[in-house]
Amino acid sequence: MTPSDYALRARHLYFTFGESPALADVDIDLRWGTVTAITGPNGAGKSTLIEILAGVRKPLRGTLHRADEVALMVQRVTTPDALPLTVRDVVMMGTWGASPSRASKITKEERKIRVADALERVQLTNLASSPFNALSGGQRQRALLAQGIARQARIFLLDEPAAGLDLESRERTRSILAGEANRGAAVACVSHDEESIAAADCVVSLEGGRRVI
Repeated sequence: MTPSDYALRARHLYFTFGESPALADVDIDLRWGTVTAITGPNGAGKSTLIEILAGVRKPLRGTLHRADEVALMVQRVTTPDALPLTVRDVVMMGTWGASPSRASKITKEERKIRVADALERVQLTNLASSPFNALSGGQRQRALLAQGIARQARIFLLDEPAAGLDLESRERTRSILAGEANRGAAVACVSHDEESIAAADCVVSLEGGRRVI
């Protein structure tokens, strides 16, 4: 494979919390058009890895290259009741977070088009005017995914998107992520969901902060 095949490449990542190693010498590649499942027991370093890949944390050692915009989706996101955001508002925020070079080119009309397209792709058009905090867990996950789509991110990083969701919501989320990969995006999910792991194009397994698969 050539470097252009990779959306993200990381080598020899190392991170600690105090004296406790969270990641030790971890390599990972994310390829365009694929879904990667990051698995392992609790405390294995999965969430730390996804945060480093997204740029939320910096590795103490190692190298990391991202080829495009990244959208990070975490678990159990809420907004203050005093800030009554609608689903459309949350998705629109994705266009605000675009890189300066892209944001400067976005017109008001294009923002609306991006948001409408993103809502349609995650099947939330009918809930666009609903309060974000009134959504179910699965609907919130889809709204946050739509935020990344509106941002035009091409790398999606998700921390346990299936956690706490019912079977139908897990299947729908899995289908939407596969659809984004089919469009050419690189998707990586921390997951304990066996069906999601089985459906992934690539599996990265961590134990004790080290990659074993």
